Amino acid sequence: MCNMSAKPDSGANGGSGCAPVIYNPDFFVEKLRHEQPEIFTELVLSNITRLIDLPGTEFAQLLGEEEPKTPTNSGSGVGFFRSFNFLKRKDKGVVFGTPVNEEGIVHICHLIEYLSKNLHVQGLFRIPGNSTRQQALREQLNSGADIDLASGDFHPNDVASLLKSFLGELPEPLLTHRHFHAHLKIADLTLFDEQGNKTATPDKERQIEALQLLFMLLPTANRTLLKLLLDLLYQTAKHQDRNKMSAHNLALMFAPHVMWPKNMTANDVQENLKKLNSGMAFLIKHSQKLFRAPAYLRELARLQFTATKLLHSKDDLDLLPANASPARLLSKRRGQALDCEQHTEEALKELFHHVNSNMPSSAKKKKLIRQFVKQSTPGTPSSQNQTPTSTKHCRSRSFGGLIKRKVLGTQPTVDRRGRHVSPEAVGKAGKENISLQPDSSAVCISKTQKTYI
Repeated sequence: MCNMSAKPDSGANGGSGCAPVIYNPDFFVEKLRHEQPEIFTELVLSNITRLIDLPGTEFAQLLGEEEPKTPTNSGSGVGFFRSFNFLKRKDKGVVFGTPVNEEGIVHICHLIEYLSKNLHVQGLFRIPGNSTRQQALREQLNSGADIDLASGDFHPNDVASLLKSFLGELPEPLLTHRHFHAHLKIADLTLFDEQGNKTATPDKERQIEALQLLFMLLPTANRTLLKLLLDLLYQTAKHQDRNKMSAHNLALMFAPHVMWPKNMTANDVQENLKKLNSGMAFLIKHSQKLFRAPAYLRELARLQFTATKLLHSKDDLDLLPANASPARLLSKRRGQALDCEQHTEEALKELFHHVNSNMPSSAKKKKLIRQFVKQSTPGTPSSQNQTPTSTKHCRSRSFGGLIKRKVLGTQPTVDRRGRHVSPEAVGKAGKENISLQPDSSAVCISKTQKTYI
């Protein structure tokens, strides 16, 4: 049922080689199905409703909370008598006319295996077999007796007709009544154009994804038999050059038994007849992909057992590498954030050097340098990297007075324009009181107490 890959034994002739290693990619999905069925169902349903729109009634039917409306439970007298006559002519036994079960599947597997070896027969599943031989084979199956189909007592057309009879006599279709409306919605999934409008082109990827999810909600026996049947029909269609049975022809033969609600004629499903036949043909053509869990669902199921956060849909999953875990993901994100911060610091440093070295002296350059100095983040050049042209001597009166009284004494000082100021004019505020004294040594005291001679 699951995709397996085995590592062959490296030992020769029963030597002490490694035991075969079996890998099941759906291991965590199946583990979740058996150990936490409620979470499994919620997980699958949340992703199905992401792909198709199911109104309240149809969604309730999918959950099994409401019975689907069929002629047998719609209150119609015609439907009731049709159902009564349908059940009356059934020859119930171990296999035929009973719900799908493991014991019945074992007997049907003999028919499927025999037919898989006779795919070359022209008109297989279309040409009916001999009714007498079919009845004899039916009785043997219902009695539980061993059957030797290789003896030549039965023709492939006899076996093919009996297989269709078995499916037709099931109490409900193989895909169940509950899933009927979901399959109709899946058939309507189409691609969108660039403007966001629906087109007539089927969206095969979304259809396959939805069917993968929907098949996971089937009863185990139904899913097993469906897998066996679709594999047989797929191989039959591959030999259509010999048996003349294409996927479309096979869909016409099996859609009423696999998809149609029981006791409904073609008139009852006339408006959906084309969808159902096309849907059955789609199942046959893509049967080799439909019984795998979507990749994101495998990861979601794995995280249910390896992570504490409860995930529900594909949108909740941050796609991880195969060897990653939530803790590793968090560590990786922190490392990426640190690398990004270091890269930003280096870029700012390079930008500062470019502005300082290449831009001509201007008010804009000074403004940019002041902005760099103002930023106090790590990696940003500090004020000590500034050129002397960008330094401002912002002295307060108290600081200037202290310097003049305790350091300079009676020495002449120089204002910021390079003019010499006599000690007598220090306390005067007006510019007109400043006397220029050329050809004298100049001493300029900045806020950082550096002297330039």
